[in-house]
Amino acid sequence: QVQLVESGGGLAQAGGSLRLSCAASGRTFSRYAMGWFRQAPGKEREFVAFITLIEGFTNYADAVKGRFTIFRDIAQMTVDLQMNSLKPEDTAVYYCAYASRQGGSYDYWGQGTHVTVSS
Repeated sequence: QVQLVESGGGLAQAGGSLRLSCAASGRTFSRYAMGWFRQAPGKEREFVAFITLIEGFTNYADAVKGRFTIFRDIAQMTVDLQMNSLKPEDTAVYYCAYASRQGGSYDYWGQGTHVTVSS
């Protein structure tokens, strides 16, 4: 089992910044990538960004490209999401996810952290 704990959510004004962090613990010896997803009220969960844990390859949703940056710290087994130039439409519950193997689905999910962006 892998446990994921998110932190860093909260309230920001439009144009502001927040940084989310996700710490992975447990059976992390099998590691491929970690990602961030979000779910806005009344909408389905959507992909935000992911990073491969060994190579550091990243990918972003078009909606956040150029504004959000994903980082990883292998030693600490943490993945952060730096969110700049926030927009009200970024308001959502943000979830961290962990993929043990390439080509597989995300095996583990965090509980989520709320982000609210006011206009």
